Amino acid sequence: MNPIIAKLLVSVARKRVEKKHPQTPATKREVVPMVRTVQVELTHAIKEYIFIVIGVFSAGFGLKGFLLPNSFIDGGATGVSLLLQNLTEIPLEILLIIVNLPFVILGAQTINRKFAIKSIIAISMLAIVVHLIDYPTITDDKLLIAVFGGFFLGLGIGMSMRGGAVIDGTEVLAIFLSKKLALTIGDVLLLINILIFSFGAYVLSVEIALYAILTYLAAAKTVDFVVDGVEEYVGVTIISEKHEAIRIMLTENLRRACTIYAGKGGYGKRGESYDKDILYTVITRLEMSKLQTEIDKIDKNAFIIMGTVKDLRGGMIKKKPMK
Repeated sequence: MNPIIAKLLVSVARKRVEKKHPQTPATKREVVPMVRTVQVELTHAIKEYIFIVIGVFSAGFGLKGFLLPNSFIDGGATGVSLLLQNLTEIPLEILLIIVNLPFVILGAQTINRKFAIKSIIAISMLAIVVHLIDYPTITDDKLLIAVFGGFFLGLGIGMSMRGGAVIDGTEVLAIFLSKKLALTIGDVLLLINILIFSFGAYVLSVEIALYAILTYLAAAKTVDFVVDGVEEYVGVTIISEKHEAIRIMLTENLRRACTIYAGKGGYGKRGESYDKDILYTVITRLEMSKLQTEIDKIDKNAFIIMGTVKDLRGGMIKKKPMK
């Protein structure tokens, strides 16, 4: 580690420790673990802001390179900003801040202040990028505008979300309303966008509204792809009388770690419960077929439960290929 950075981390860690008990000086035993904490926080913060910067420039490209020059709109708060920009003389960069500001304030109450501060920074950066950078107009083909405008805008929104911020505050409103109403977040987003597209069809044209739906779908799928990750993982729960043989197959043959839960069966021949071990492992979707084949070799009657895992950290799944 760079000596200057190391010295700075120690200084910050020492101040944090002394803040907890200002009457006594910080000891080395207290400072060392705090240095590790500060280092992790700094590393994650740098990573998050890199995501946000990439997201801002990508969203700016989607807006000024595709949607804005061709009077297209999108869903969400960005769509409202584009719609108002088409109806008024107010610049888009100002509208992005005005429209998103209530959602950011709501986010401070619904999520936390750190999220709100990062979102304000991200939205302000997007407004500056839209105002200062003169992106070239890529195409005037309406289908390409809708698809790729949505793609780059969705990429920007998704990268910002990976960085712990939003540049489109509609999701914050959806989270808030879903807690108040008997609706899911997806239902709330759908209703909001139906209103936006309907108004767009009324004041602009039905054709633009239809293309806007295509833009929104492209953006939404890109956000899912960026936020959920490239690889799709599957969490597999296995219940079998031959659990020990399956455990050996997982750990030794397939080189996959597994967790063993102590379970209790609730259905027996005479209604009594009985003890059993339950295995849990995580694999990629492409490895699912091989796992099922190996389980069938041991126990065709094994009860297997599969669930999607968005992402994971640690373990061996990313380090070792399945044998």
